[in-house]
Amino acid sequence: MLWLAFGPFHAMENQVLVIRIKIPNSGAVDWTVHSGPQLLFRDVLDVIGQVLPEATTTAFEYEDEDGDRITVRSDEEMEAMLSYYYSTVMEQQVNGQLIEPLQIFPRACKPPGERNIHGLKVNTRAGPSQHGSPAVPDSLPSNSLKKSSAELKKILANGQMNEQDIRYRDTLGHGNGGTVYKAYHVPSGKILAVKVILLDITLELQKQIMSELEILYKVIFPWSFFSYKAAYDIDLQGFGCFVVFFFLTIFVLFLLQCDSSYIIGFYGAFFVENRISICTEFMDGGSLDVYRKIPEHVLGRIAIAVVKGLTYLWSLKILHRDVKPSNMLVNTRGQVKLCDFGVSTQLVNSIAKTYVGTNAYMAPERISGEQYGIHSDVWSLGISFMEIQKNQGSLMPLQLLQCIVDEDSPVLPVGEFSEPFVHFITQCMRKQPKERPAPEDLMGHPFIMQFNDGNATVVSMWVCRALEERRNQQGPP
Repeated sequence: MLWLAFGPFHAMENQVLVIRIKIPNSGAVDWTVHSGPQLLFRDVLDVIGQVLPEATTTAFEYEDEDGDRITVRSDEEMEAMLSYYYSTVMEQQVNGQLIEPLQIFPRACKPPGERNIHGLKVNTRAGPSQHGSPAVPDSLPSNSLKKSSAELKKILANGQMNEQDIRYRDTLGHGNGGTVYKAYHVPSGKILAVKVILLDITLELQKQIMSELEILYKVIFPWSFFSYKAAYDIDLQGFGCFVVFFFLTIFVLFLLQCDSSYIIGFYGAFFVENRISICTEFMDGGSLDVYRKIPEHVLGRIAIAVVKGLTYLWSLKILHRDVKPSNMLVNTRGQVKLCDFGVSTQLVNSIAKTYVGTNAYMAPERISGEQYGIHSDVWSLGISFMEIQKNQGSLMPLQLLQCIVDEDSPVLPVGEFSEPFVHFITQCMRKQPKERPAPEDLMGHPFIMQFNDGNATVVSMWVCRALEERRNQQGPP
């Protein structure tokens, strides 16, 4: 086996390491590390210092196979601990066992009282000094949810974004409980898209916003299993629980942008009075719904990015549920990204059954109230590209719903469009969900494969020309 030839450090070089810092009488902290073999003793002490700022820690312990505590005080002892742990992990993988985190026990620590009430997790990808990220352990006590607004604001104060640094410019759109603005971030000089959400909203919109943040969290940290169910199980009375877990979620989201280049990037968030602002990447080309018919050689490369973005979400067991042109963004660099996960859902334990999304792009099984899954996103993908290419508005809602449920799927004329594109749309819009392409079949379809050359310049040039034409039509201000 690989690790026998080169050692466990080489075999586990790209393996995410989770170190569980055990705290007396207060549970534990999970610390996610992306470069485990390069981890130094001082790095561990620094993180322990963040978790236990009131204690002085000079060493820590781990348990060997016999349950005996081994003390670590140096880089050499640190290397021995990691070597032992990686060897154990390799054996667990070979035997098909669940991989357990590496548990360590800080020494000379004073009990921290209420420390780690939020199940803190620390991530080290962005650098040696990191802020915490929230998790909800199964045993979270209900009183830990009753935090004051002052303390929550203090948590958010550690973030990279705040109201004073934002200069709002134009309104980009509305939806999912909030208004999206184009804004300027003064310290970085970066243009952002800022979604501002008022807290005086319905329970349904609260859940949609929670879903959006949960998915951003999962996309950034796909190895983490994070659930808001505990929060809702503990207290659904009033709005306080929602606010607490909203804060705890956005506290981690400012750490990193999304790991997928086909999903909109996330920069941070902040809370002011009764408004929560979520700062994301600004796509200067806007959404596809504002463009007229797109040349097929351009649409093909756009389709590749959309399919890759959806495939990435599906690999995390996430269903978008609102695939449509207005949720497909482009920019002048030729990038294409998916946005708006406000109606997304996880498919961890069951098939989705809820009726959420935009009627015009819903698959027949969703409109009929039946169970649905990934193949419903595939239908929405097909009808989105059909609408873009036919360059016509949707039918009236009732008329459209009747067509989708009762009539044959619409088709594109072969003479007007290429055969591969017509076949791609036809396959995506099969009435029976199981007849639609699976994710791997989408990527292998001839229409996708012929444009899968990584040439972003084609999309970039088209976006730039389209924006220039739009400016010329509008005339001088």
